[in-house]
Amino acid sequence: MTSSSGLPAFARGLCDDAAVFPPGLAPLVDAVPAHVRHRASAYGELVGPLVLAEPALAKLGPLLPPGERVELSVTAPEGPAQIASALATVSTLQADLAAFEVAVPPGMGVADFFAALDRARAGAEHVTVYVEVPRDERRAEVIAALARRGDRAKFRTGGVRAELYPDEAELASAIAAVVAAGVPFKATAGLHHALRNTDPETGFEQHGFLNLLLATDAAVRGADEAALRGLLAERDGGAVAAGVRGLGEAGAASARRAFVSFGTCSITEPLAELVELDLVPSALASGEGVNA
Repeated sequence: MTSSSGLPAFARGLCDDAAVFPPGLAPLVDAVPAHVRHRASAYGELVGPLVLAEPALAKLGPLLPPGERVELSVTAPEGPAQIASALATVSTLQADLAAFEVAVPPGMGVADFFAALDRARAGAEHVTVYVEVPRDERRAEVIAALARRGDRAKFRTGGVRAELYPDEAELASAIAAVVAAGVPFKATAGLHHALRNTDPETGFEQHGFLNLLLATDAAVRGADEAALRGLLAERDGGAVAAGVRGLGEAGAASARRAFVSFGTCSITEPLAELVELDLVPSALASGEGVNA
Protein backbone atom coordinates (compact mmCIF):
# COMPACT_ATOMS: atom_id res chain seq x y z
CA MET A 1 0.00 0.00 0.00
CA THR A 2 1.15 3.54 -0.75
CA SER A 3 0.23 6.78 0.93
CA SER A 4 -1.90 9.44 -0.73
CA SER A 5 1.30 10.95 -2.10
CA GLY A 6 2.24 7.68 -3.79
CA LEU A 7 5.17 6.95 -1.49
CA PRO A 8 5.39 3.28 -0.47
CA ALA A 9 5.43 2.27 3.17
CA PHE A 10 9.10 1.30 3.29
CA ALA A 11 10.18 4.83 2.32
CA ARG A 12 8.07 7.01 4.60
CA GLY A 13 10.29 9.04 6.92
CA LEU A 14 13.32 7.00 5.83
CA CYS A 15 15.70 9.91 5.15
CA ASP A 16 16.70 12.24 7.98
CA ASP A 17 18.01 15.48 6.50
CA ALA A 18 21.68 15.71 7.50
CA ALA A 19 22.65 18.18 4.79
CA VAL A 20 25.10 20.13 6.97
CA PHE A 21 27.24 17.05 7.73
CA PRO A 22 30.03 15.56 5.59
CA PRO A 23 30.40 15.00 2.75
CA GLY A 24 27.65 17.46 1.78
CA LEU A 25 28.58 20.18 4.28
CA ALA A 26 25.77 22.48 3.16
CA PRO A 27 25.91 25.90 4.83
CA LEU A 28 23.16 26.26 7.41
CA VAL A 29 21.79 29.27 5.54
CA ASP A 30 21.14 26.96 2.56
CA ALA A 31 20.22 23.79 4.46
CA VAL A 32 17.27 25.26 6.37
CA PRO A 33 15.25 26.60 3.40
CA ALA A 34 16.11 23.48 1.39
CA HIS A 35 14.75 21.33 4.21
CA VAL A 36 11.52 23.33 4.30
CA ARG A 37 11.13 22.86 0.54
CA HIS A 38 11.79 19.13 0.81
CA ARG A 39 9.17 18.70 3.51
CA ALA A 40 6.60 20.64 1.47
CA SER A 41 7.32 18.79 -1.79
CA ALA A 42 5.51 15.89 -3.43
CA TYR A 43 8.04 13.52 -1.83
CA GLY A 44 7.83 15.22 1.57
CA GLU A 45 6.82 12.03 3.39
CA LEU A 46 10.27 10.61 2.59
CA VAL A 47 11.95 13.28 4.73
CA GLY A 48 12.48 13.11 8.48
CA PRO A 49 13.73 15.87 10.77
CA LEU A 50 16.56 18.28 10.04
CA VAL A 51 19.65 16.97 11.83
CA LEU A 52 21.92 19.58 13.42
CA ALA A 53 24.80 19.42 15.86
CA GLU A 54 24.13 21.24 19.13
CA PRO A 55 26.53 24.16 18.40
CA ALA A 56 24.63 25.01 15.19
CA LEU A 57 21.43 25.78 17.11
CA ALA A 58 22.74 29.18 18.17
CA LYS A 59 22.69 30.32 14.53
CA LEU A 60 19.34 28.79 13.63
CA GLY A 61 16.80 31.38 14.81
CA PRO A 62 17.07 33.97 12.02
CA LEU A 63 16.94 31.25 9.37
CA LEU A 64 13.62 29.68 10.40
CA PRO A 65 10.64 30.52 8.16
CA PRO A 66 8.06 32.82 9.78
CA GLY A 67 4.91 31.05 10.89
CA GLU A 68 6.29 27.56 10.28
CA ARG A 69 7.84 25.16 12.77
CA VAL A 70 10.81 22.97 11.84
CA GLU A 71 11.32 19.51 13.33
CA LEU A 72 14.86 18.94 14.61
CA SER A 73 17.03 16.03 15.64
CA VAL A 74 19.99 17.38 17.60
CA THR A 75 23.30 15.56 17.81
CA ALA A 76 25.46 15.72 20.92
CA PRO A 77 28.82 14.43 19.66
CA GLU A 78 30.59 15.27 22.93
CA GLY A 79 28.08 13.37 25.07
CA PRO A 80 25.21 14.20 27.43
CA ALA A 81 26.75 17.47 28.59
CA GLN A 82 25.50 19.15 25.41
CA ILE A 83 21.84 18.26 26.00
CA ALA A 84 21.03 20.97 28.55
CA SER A 85 22.32 23.67 26.24
CA ALA A 86 20.34 22.21 23.33
CA LEU A 87 17.13 22.16 25.36
CA ALA A 88 17.60 25.77 26.43
CA THR A 89 18.26 26.96 22.88
CA VAL A 90 15.45 25.00 21.21
CA SER A 91 12.98 26.41 23.74
CA THR A 92 13.61 29.85 22.22
CA LEU A 93 13.17 28.72 18.62
CA GLN A 94 10.26 28.15 16.30
CA ALA A 95 11.18 24.48 16.22
CA ASP A 96 10.13 21.12 17.65
CA LEU A 97 12.68 18.74 19.11
CA ALA A 98 12.06 15.26 17.72
CA ALA A 99 15.17 13.54 19.05
CA PHE A 100 18.60 13.72 20.60
CA GLU A 101 21.46 11.71 19.09
CA VAL A 102 24.05 11.29 21.82
CA ALA A 103 27.53 9.81 21.53
CA VAL A 104 29.14 7.76 24.30
CA PRO A 105 32.45 9.59 24.91
CA PRO A 106 35.62 7.51 24.51
CA GLY A 107 36.62 5.85 27.78
CA MET A 108 33.37 6.68 29.55
CA GLY A 109 31.80 3.82 31.45
CA VAL A 110 28.31 2.73 30.40
CA ALA A 111 26.72 3.26 33.82
CA ASP A 112 28.30 6.71 34.12
CA PHE A 113 27.10 7.63 30.64
CA PHE A 114 23.47 6.75 31.30
CA ALA A 115 23.53 8.48 34.69
CA ALA A 116 24.79 11.63 32.98
CA LEU A 117 22.17 11.22 30.25
CA ASP A 118 19.37 11.03 32.81
CA ARG A 119 20.58 14.15 34.57
CA ALA A 120 20.90 16.07 31.32
CA ARG A 121 17.47 15.15 29.95
CA ALA A 122 15.56 15.75 33.20
CA GLY A 123 12.27 17.39 32.30
CA ALA A 124 12.57 16.31 28.67
CA GLU A 125 12.05 12.57 29.04
CA HIS A 126 9.44 12.70 26.26
CA VAL A 127 12.13 13.45 23.67
CA THR A 128 13.33 10.36 21.81
CA VAL A 129 16.99 9.55 22.47
CA TYR A 130 19.31 7.71 20.09
CA VAL A 131 22.55 6.59 21.69
CA GLU A 132 25.43 6.10 19.28
CA VAL A 133 26.62 2.60 20.07
CA PRO A 134 30.42 2.46 20.39
CA ARG A 135 32.29 -0.01 18.23
CA ASP A 136 34.17 -1.55 21.13
CA GLU A 137 33.71 -3.83 24.11
CA ARG A 138 30.96 -1.56 25.49
CA ARG A 139 28.54 -2.38 22.67
CA ALA A 140 26.68 -5.26 24.32
CA GLU A 141 26.30 -3.39 27.61
CA VAL A 142 25.00 -0.27 25.86
CA ILE A 143 22.43 -2.25 23.86
CA ALA A 144 21.27 -4.07 26.99
CA ALA A 145 20.83 -0.74 28.77
CA LEU A 146 18.89 0.71 25.83
CA ALA A 147 16.54 -2.28 25.92
CA ARG A 148 15.86 -1.78 29.63
CA ARG A 149 15.32 1.94 29.27
CA GLY A 150 13.29 2.04 26.05
CA ASP A 151 15.80 4.28 24.29
CA ARG A 152 17.07 3.76 20.74
CA ALA A 153 20.40 2.92 19.13
CA LYS A 154 22.37 4.75 16.48
CA PHE A 155 24.97 3.00 14.34
CA ARG A 156 27.71 4.78 12.43
CA THR A 157 27.94 3.06 9.06
CA GLY A 158 30.71 5.09 7.43
CA GLY A 159 32.62 8.33 7.41
CA VAL A 160 35.54 10.16 5.87
CA ARG A 161 38.02 7.31 6.48
CA ALA A 162 37.84 3.68 5.41
CA GLU A 163 38.11 2.36 8.97
CA LEU A 164 34.89 4.16 9.90
CA TYR A 165 32.94 1.72 7.73
CA PRO A 166 31.98 -1.48 9.56
CA ASP A 167 32.23 -4.54 7.35
CA GLU A 168 29.29 -6.84 6.66
CA ALA A 169 30.09 -9.09 9.61
CA GLU A 170 30.25 -6.24 12.13
CA LEU A 171 27.12 -4.54 10.85
CA ALA A 172 25.18 -7.82 10.65
CA SER A 173 26.13 -8.60 14.24
CA ALA A 174 25.02 -5.13 15.36
CA ILE A 175 21.67 -5.41 13.58
CA ALA A 176 21.07 -8.88 14.98
CA ALA A 177 21.88 -7.65 18.49
CA VAL A 178 19.47 -4.70 18.52
CA VAL A 179 16.66 -6.60 16.83
CA ALA A 180 17.00 -9.44 19.33
CA ALA A 181 16.92 -6.89 22.17
CA GLY A 182 13.91 -5.06 20.75
CA VAL A 183 15.86 -1.80 20.35
CA PRO A 184 14.93 0.37 17.33
CA PHE A 185 17.89 1.99 15.57
CA LYS A 186 18.91 4.57 13.05
CA ALA A 187 22.05 4.67 10.92
CA THR A 188 24.29 7.56 10.02
CA ALA A 189 27.16 8.28 7.61
CA GLY A 190 28.31 6.36 4.60
CA LEU A 191 24.91 5.34 3.24
CA HIS A 192 25.30 7.36 0.05
CA HIS A 193 23.54 4.90 -2.23
CA ALA A 194 20.64 2.48 -2.19
CA LEU A 195 22.90 -0.47 -3.00
CA ARG A 196 26.17 -1.87 -1.68
CA ASN A 197 28.95 -0.29 -3.72
CA THR A 198 32.61 0.61 -4.00
CA ASP A 199 33.12 4.36 -4.10
CA PRO A 200 35.00 5.10 -7.35
CA GLU A 201 36.87 8.07 -5.89
CA THR A 202 37.91 6.77 -2.46
CA GLY A 203 37.74 3.01 -2.96
CA PHE A 204 35.68 2.73 0.25
CA GLU A 205 33.28 -0.19 0.50
CA GLN A 206 29.93 1.43 1.24
CA HIS A 207 26.74 -0.11 2.57
CA GLY A 208 23.46 0.44 0.75
CA PHE A 209 20.48 1.74 2.67
CA LEU A 210 18.16 -0.76 0.97
CA ASN A 211 20.56 -3.58 1.85
CA LEU A 212 20.31 -2.41 5.43
CA LEU A 213 16.51 -2.43 5.23
CA LEU A 214 16.44 -5.99 3.89
CA ALA A 215 18.95 -7.21 6.46
CA THR A 216 16.81 -5.71 9.20
CA ASP A 217 13.72 -7.42 7.82
CA ALA A 218 15.59 -10.73 7.79
CA ALA A 219 16.71 -10.23 11.39
CA VAL A 220 13.15 -9.47 12.46
CA ARG A 221 12.07 -12.73 10.84
CA GLY A 222 14.73 -14.68 12.73
CA ALA A 223 17.43 -15.11 10.08
CA ASP A 224 20.97 -15.85 11.23
CA GLU A 225 23.92 -13.49 10.84
CA ALA A 226 25.19 -15.31 7.76
CA ALA A 227 21.95 -14.44 5.95
CA LEU A 228 22.24 -10.83 7.09
CA ARG A 229 25.81 -10.64 5.81
CA GLY A 230 24.67 -11.90 2.43
CA LEU A 231 21.94 -9.28 2.18
CA LEU A 232 24.33 -6.50 3.19
CA ALA A 233 26.77 -7.63 0.48
CA GLU A 234 24.22 -7.86 -2.37
CA ARG A 235 25.02 -5.50 -5.27
CA ASP A 236 22.37 -6.66 -7.77
CA GLY A 237 19.86 -3.82 -8.03
CA GLY A 238 17.17 -6.05 -9.46
CA ALA A 239 17.50 -8.53 -6.63
CA VAL A 240 17.47 -5.84 -3.94
CA ALA A 241 14.51 -4.02 -5.50
CA ALA A 242 12.57 -7.28 -5.73
CA GLY A 243 13.30 -7.93 -2.08
CA VAL A 244 12.00 -4.50 -1.11
CA ARG A 245 8.83 -4.95 -3.18
CA GLY A 246 8.35 -8.32 -1.54
CA LEU A 247 8.17 -6.77 1.92
CA GLY A 248 4.62 -5.60 1.33
CA GLU A 249 2.89 -3.20 3.70
CA ALA A 250 3.16 -5.41 6.79
CA GLY A 251 6.77 -6.43 6.19
CA ALA A 252 7.82 -2.86 5.50
CA ALA A 253 6.13 -1.62 8.66
CA SER A 254 7.78 -4.35 10.73
CA ALA A 255 11.24 -3.67 9.32
CA ARG A 256 10.88 0.08 9.72
CA ARG A 257 9.85 -0.24 13.36
CA ALA A 258 13.31 -1.70 13.85
CA PHE A 259 15.26 0.39 11.30
CA VAL A 260 13.74 3.81 11.89
CA SER A 261 15.72 6.00 9.47
CA PHE A 262 19.15 6.97 8.22
CA GLY A 263 20.88 10.32 8.04
CA THR A 264 21.77 11.52 4.56
CA CYS A 265 23.44 14.71 3.39
CA SER A 266 21.30 14.58 0.24
CA ILE A 267 17.58 13.98 -0.03
CA THR A 268 17.34 14.09 -3.80
CA GLU A 269 20.03 11.48 -4.49
CA PRO A 270 18.35 8.66 -2.52
CA LEU A 271 15.05 9.67 -4.08
CA ALA A 272 16.52 9.51 -7.59
CA GLU A 273 17.94 6.04 -6.94
CA LEU A 274 14.60 4.79 -5.62
CA VAL A 275 12.96 6.09 -8.79
CA GLU A 276 15.64 4.43 -10.93
CA LEU A 277 14.96 1.10 -9.18
CA ASP A 278 11.23 1.60 -9.89
CA LEU A 279 10.43 1.58 -6.18
CA VAL A 280 9.05 5.13 -6.04
CA PRO A 281 6.90 6.83 -8.72
CA SER A 282 8.92 9.12 -10.96
CA ALA A 283 6.23 11.77 -10.64
CA LEU A 284 7.30 12.38 -7.04
CA ALA A 285 10.81 13.34 -8.10
CA SER A 286 9.51 16.11 -10.31
CA GLY A 287 7.98 17.90 -7.33
CA GLU A 288 9.13 21.16 -5.82
CA GLY A 289 12.51 20.99 -4.16
CA VAL A 290 13.99 18.15 -6.17
CA ASN A 291 16.86 20.34 -7.36
CA ALA A 292 17.50 21.97 -3.99
